[in-house]
Amino acid sequence: MNTANKLLKRIETAAHRAVADLIIQNGTIVNVFTGEEMKGDIAIADGVIVGIGTYKDAKQVVDAAGQWVLPGLIDGHVHIESSMLTPPQFAQIAVTHGVTTVVTDPHEIGNVMGSEGIQYMLEKSIGLPVDIYVNLPSCVPATPFESNGARLDAEQLRPFYNDPNVLGLAEVMDFPALSSARSDLLDKLADALDHGAHIDGHAAGISREQLNLYMAAGIRTDHECVNAEEARHRLDLGMYLMIREGTVAKDLEAILPAVTPRNARRCLFVTDDKLIDDLLEEGSVDHNIRLAIRNGLDPVTAVQMATINAAECFGLRDRGAIAPGYRADLVIVDDLNQLSIRQVFKDGNRVYSDGQLHLESFPNAAPTPDNGILAKKTMRSGMKPIHAGDLVIRPQSDKCSVIGIIPNSLVTHHLQEQITLSSDGTFITSVERDQLKLAVVERHRATGNIGLGIVKGFQLLRGAIVSSVAHDSHNIICAGVSDADMMVAIEHVTEINGGLAVAVDGSIIASLPLPIGGLMSDQPFIVVYEQMKGLNRALKAIGAPGHFNPFLTLSFLALPVIPQLKLTDLGLFAFESNRHIAIEAESE
Repeated sequence: MNTANKLLKRIETAAHRAVADLIIQNGTIVNVFTGEEMKGDIAIADGVIVGIGTYKDAKQVVDAAGQWVLPGLIDGHVHIESSMLTPPQFAQIAVTHGVTTVVTDPHEIGNVMGSEGIQYMLEKSIGLPVDIYVNLPSCVPATPFESNGARLDAEQLRPFYNDPNVLGLAEVMDFPALSSARSDLLDKLADALDHGAHIDGHAAGISREQLNLYMAAGIRTDHECVNAEEARHRLDLGMYLMIREGTVAKDLEAILPAVTPRNARRCLFVTDDKLIDDLLEEGSVDHNIRLAIRNGLDPVTAVQMATINAAECFGLRDRGAIAPGYRADLVIVDDLNQLSIRQVFKDGNRVYSDGQLHLESFPNAAPTPDNGILAKKTMRSGMKPIHAGDLVIRPQSDKCSVIGIIPNSLVTHHLQEQITLSSDGTFITSVERDQLKLAVVERHRATGNIGLGIVKGFQLLRGAIVSSVAHDSHNIICAGVSDADMMVAIEHVTEINGGLAVAVDGSIIASLPLPIGGLMSDQPFIVVYEQMKGLNRALKAIGAPGHFNPFLTLSFLALPVIPQLKLTDLGLFAFESNRHIAIEAESE
């Protein structure tokens, strides 16, 4: 049907001269334009809302008496790979939480597979019950301080702007490159601006004055602020404020005091990184809404932030509100404060109701394993084997720099602590001091690089944990009490072509294979969920605490663009001085 015929049908239906495809009656509509609640029948034709008023004739009628009707929710920044699911499997979970649109950055698979990885994510996002839009990875590699699997320059990114599901350029995280106006980054920014595209920021640890550089470069959002003061700086300078609440980075409660009735329309919710168990059990941005309401935010304001604010931020003019001419992406809830989701409609099709998915209208969302080409190319065959001696740390002093974990935060402390040395001068882990060994093993180019460090905060009593998810270059990262268990864990993940595992007493006691890029499973989400629960049980068995997620925390300990101390395959990296440092504590 061409556009003129579509318009004709909408007009005829709006004027009561044609029968609507769907009418939702008797519900209380959340009007995100006025910030008020209103009544009226919602008439839908061809997946578009055509009228709000008194409508009776329809092929299907839904009675929403005693319930609230909201626009479909929008997650403004998420890395789908962090759920460890392919886009079709991720979409099925997202829609159960009222999410009908997400803006994703395929930065993770881009670092492993380059353009091929981005194309994979775009192709796998077609025909799903959630619209998946892409912001192109801006920093692949993220920094020159680690080894990754690919390079994406402006030349490789430019063709993707022709894809209608590409919105712009994702989180610009290399501030030194921006500050120095490095030509390769300028080319990417210029391409985005020439295409009228959106540009996301990543301003971790950036001062108010330095934010000027982001805005001057056309960057309009940021999701990295961790307190109300930083949030106000972004709002003051005209940025959209992305309020993040994910699995490891839980910033909402600290940021929310900066949100006022006057600036709330410049704020939106994002999850960034969320593991499958948290997605299933806690939710997506619906959890952000509930948490914000519990912390005193007006419920309608919270809904605005998860709908129209995000839509306007990204120029998605056809969604985010319940009004004629907008997509019929709708969520029906029993209670506005609790956001108890009863039904979800995508383009006028019911995709979820009363705990059941209805995916008949979305054949590409069928829960089938993914056996595509990326499932066969994840761990480079030339990856060098490692030996027990490769994990030995021999510092020149018994006072060393130690990575201090901050639970539920991407930021770490740069500690300087006394450590225990053996008679031959090698570092001995200490459960009593909570000083464990950390290793990052390069897996892309067979360099043989292994970065070694000391980490505090995991509180493991024995064993080791390992992951091929290690932001942003996704080398193998492992933390443990004993070298022997670390070796077993690293070897296991290599053999299964990527994944997560827990080792203890020389054996693997739990494992979750991630054969697609070493990042995503090729299994249905319920299988991955059960595997994740097995990992969580194993974590308890080795003494891991329950108030933060050790695996997601582990995955960010290799990210050098986040303060303060990290570990890459090239060694310890100090954010403040923007350089690698020796493990021995520097003299004051």
